[in-house]
Amino acid sequence: MKSFYLTDTGRVREHNEDSVTILKNVNGEYLMVVADGMGGHRKGEVASSIAVTHLGKRFTDSASVGTKLDAVNWLNDNVNEINQEILEYGEKNDNSKGLGTTLVAAIITKGFLIFGNIGDSIGYVIKNKRLHRVTKPHTLVNLLVDAGNLTEEQAKIHPKKNVLMKALGAAEKAEVDIFDVDNDSTEVILCSDGLTSMLSDEQIEKVLLDEELGVEEKVIKLIKKCNARGGADNVSIAYLIRESGDIA
Repeated sequence: MKSFYLTDTGRVREHNEDSVTILKNVNGEYLMVVADGMGGHRKGEVASSIAVTHLGKRFTDSASVGTKLDAVNWLNDNVNEINQEILEYGEKNDNSKGLGTTLVAAIITKGFLIFGNIGDSIGYVIKNKRLHRVTKPHTLVNLLVDAGNLTEEQAKIHPKKNVLMKALGAAEKAEVDIFDVDNDSTEVILCSDGLTSMLSDEQIEKVLLDEELGVEEKVIKLIKKCNARGGADNVSIAYLIRESGDIA
């Protein structure tokens, strides 16, 4: 495996509310996580940090995530624990109204690849030299698109395109979408919407398929492209390349 992750404040926001990590456990399994926090008085970064720190500790404390079903249950259980931690933080601390975070995570083992998502951070894979979006954003406009009330082009310029319908810390119970991904996918990419709001999937794919660039260079180039287009939001990217021996 080759991997790299990076987060950047961008050119407009005063501070970074994203958190991101890639971790490997003793069994050679990988966890990738991107969380995009929200809430005033820098509380967004608290929420995203709670999410990434919690998942990371639980992952590295375990020798293995077990079977695919075990891993799905592990994600569900931990997402609900994180949700409760964020809710409790909001109750105990002043100026924490609206505290919350998105979360997109991937568990990569030799035998399977699964994604978990809540909010509008995005998970992709590359398979057969094509970029494929795996997760679906929990936004108002995406619901309207799915219902046939908006086209995808209309959604991109809709005034409420950033309104989230789901996030950690937003309700008493958190429901995470789980995606069972083809295990022959060769690359995994997670990002906050600071990337997808500035670059199209085609633009992202072009950078990731550039064989002259290394793993770190691709991530850095994507972030630089976002900032060159205005850098309106924090940008976080976690990127992992699977080699032939890493796939069963």
